[in-house]
Amino acid sequence: MIALIAVLGLALQPASGSRPNPTVDATTLHRKVLCGYQGWFRAGGDGGTQWDHWNRDWRTSPRTNALDMLTFDLWPDVSEYIRKYPAPGFTHPDGAQAYLYSAQDQQTVDKHFDWLRDYDIDGVVVQRFVTQTPPDNIQAWKTNVLQHVRAAANRTGRVFCVEYDMTGADTHTLFRRMTNDWIYLVDGLRVTRDPRYLHHNGKPVLMIFGFYPERFPDVAVPKQIIAWFKTNTTYGVTLVGSGWWDWRSGATSEWTNIYRSFHGYCPWNTGNYTSVVSDGATNKYATTAYWAGDVAAATKAGMFYLPQVYPGFSWDNLQRLPPGTSRIPRLGGDFLWKQFYDVAQAGLDMVYVGMFDEVDEGTAIYKVTSSPPTQGYFATYEGLPPDWYLRLTAEGTKVIRGERPNRRAMPIAP
Repeated sequence: MIALIAVLGLALQPASGSRPNPTVDATTLHRKVLCGYQGWFRAGGDGGTQWDHWNRDWRTSPRTNALDMLTFDLWPDVSEYIRKYPAPGFTHPDGAQAYLYSAQDQQTVDKHFDWLRDYDIDGVVVQRFVTQTPPDNIQAWKTNVLQHVRAAANRTGRVFCVEYDMTGADTHTLFRRMTNDWIYLVDGLRVTRDPRYLHHNGKPVLMIFGFYPERFPDVAVPKQIIAWFKTNTTYGVTLVGSGWWDWRSGATSEWTNIYRSFHGYCPWNTGNYTSVVSDGATNKYATTAYWAGDVAAATKAGMFYLPQVYPGFSWDNLQRLPPGTSRIPRLGGDFLWKQFYDVAQAGLDMVYVGMFDEVDEGTAIYKVTSSPPTQGYFATYEGLPPDWYLRLTAEGTKVIRGERPNRRAMPIAP
């Protein structure tokens, strides 16, 4: 999925005057800002030896003598974490040992949900990759992360729901694997009965990402997936599909109907931008002009529309690119804020922020250090406070809920 300051150790608090909602309404998507939650980061010593998603070789820690092994572009600010893990050979500019975290630790997920509560952000959409479900079960520990999210959501009054990512899945087994796993989550873990599991129109919300025509030989499997999740009397959901942002004008043949068959649609917009010239300078901004047409088409099809916003982008280490090659600048937060403004201008009251913790692709909004290790290339929040994007998302949440007037200028300053 395409899904990119700060003094190390400084724990900042939300802006004064904010009053976090103690318990988010779990019965509706309306008036919600939800963040995608990867939860796929592990560190050796967290109960295993894996260093998942920090490194191309998950069996070893990130290495300073093989920088092309690094896969992440933003170094998280771990000063508030209870448990953290030294990254051998990596030091901050002041010479201090650099640390990373593991989502396998309940304390890590708890800290993330503390931030969601403290900045009054509604909740998360937990990523679950079909390729990692049984029978392969490559990352069975990800179910632990889902359970950590569940516990943290209950403790903090946030909401959560599941999103299946179909990336890389074999289309011959995709339907069976995904539906079997959902049955396990519903019957085995009983996640949809949890009071913090998000519902909409009386049914649990489930997102499925990866509806791209080029990933399927025909529409048979997508139709089968959509029909089962929408109509099954026991396991049916409010189904939110996600994939092509260009679903209206780009889709042809039977895919035109596929994209109009969900209960709601979330076009994946990360990486989609328009160059804008202003005062002699050219800046990149997320492309949002198509949203008005999307809303009209979704409404006509009987669907709701869930726009996806992102704060910027960078995946140089993941793609082994020269530093700065893939960067979509954050513009001090204006890149993200303009999208919140455009969502409200379109009359929408729900948003998917991609993502909360995605440092591989530089789209994270959680706390990131602007003093990363010197033994590699890392993007930063460019000197802004580590919680700047949590604060900005908090302000965007107020706009989406109708608690703050919608204005083009960012309403807060660092």
